[in-house]
Amino acid sequence: MKGPLQTLVHYLELPPVWLAVFAALAWGQAQIWPMQVLGLAGDVIGTALVAAGLGVSGFAALQFLLSRTSLIPRETPGKLMTGGLYRFSRNPIYLADAAILVGLILIWDALPSLILVPVFVKLIEWRFIRVEEAFIAERFGAEYEAYRARVRRWI
Repeated sequence: MKGPLQTLVHYLELPPVWLAVFAALAWGQAQIWPMQVLGLAGDVIGTALVAAGLGVSGFAALQFLLSRTSLIPRETPGKLMTGGLYRFSRNPIYLADAAILVGLILIWDALPSLILVPVFVKLIEWRFIRVEEAFIAERFGAEYEAYRARVRRWI
């Protein structure tokens, strides 16, 4: 049985929280070392990336809700998601998170913080994706292996 602290950590140690941490680091860098390189182009491209990321995340989350399966990492999925956005990427929400981070960095003109993007991607892969893949492979077996063989982890 989980205690209150374990329950809190279970729900706080989630990819959106990590995204917020990395975004805060980029914002902090922009405050400490402001740059004026990208201007309007950074705002436009960044806003488009944030909007696309939010749209992809929303659509993927809707797919989970309509399939009546858990969206929360480390919770037992009731169904293997293979349709919609999941035809193109096994992890469209994580891909969307990376796009949001890039977009925010461009909007804030925090170009040195672009180094955070591959770090964020690797952290998400190590902390969530690999664990989820092992769990899903165990739960769905051959069905997951066939899906994994035809759809890439990212894009």
